[in-house]
Amino acid sequence: MLELIKSGGWMMWPIVTCSVISLAIVLERLWTLQGSRVIPANLVAQIWQQYNNGGLSPQHIAAIRDGSPLGKVLAAGLVNLHHSRDVMKEAIEEVGRQVVHELERFLNTLGTIATITPLLGLLGTVFGMIEVFSAITHAGVGNPAVLADGISHALLTTAAGLSVAIPTLMFHRYFNGLVERYVVRMEEEALKMIEVMLGEREQGAGRQAA
Repeated sequence: MLELIKSGGWMMWPIVTCSVISLAIVLERLWTLQGSRVIPANLVAQIWQQYNNGGLSPQHIAAIRDGSPLGKVLAAGLVNLHHSRDVMKEAIEEVGRQVVHELERFLNTLGTIATITPLLGLLGTVFGMIEVFSAITHAGVGNPAVLADGISHALLTTAAGLSVAIPTLMFHRYFNGLVERYVVRMEEEALKMIEVMLGEREQGAGRQAA
């Protein structure tokens, strides 16, 4: 592997650096964006149960806020539980924007790497081809094997750039889609909590039963 990097020339090092950064971001996002960590199961039900059993103290709300991104969104509504529905929704939306920003952390960097690594590879190939044709100018084409070897080395950077860009782009799109799904789920859970805590969901069920 080290020999391939050396053969590709100095432009291989920025590509290798991008690959290391990309791998680190992918691993970090895979850990951080686990469903159980972002949207814990039955969190609204647990909040409702705690509210009925003994109320929600500031300590309980703080624990909910620190437990997960969804908990942070719901806690913003719980803090304003004794205000109107509109105030609760406004507080949830404000915190929700911050949570989405945290969920999208590093994704711009991942997208940038996916964009620039093929260009870095192409640039390295161009530099390599310039060196090959410069050698031809001075030494001629008496040895085709040397010429072929020089061209193959020049193309290494393009192959390396694509090898980094393709999986990086795949993970970038996967994480973007995952965050979008989480945002929809969090909106649904927040709306459910508002309806439950304000008694609107039970009233609706009662009207349907009537």
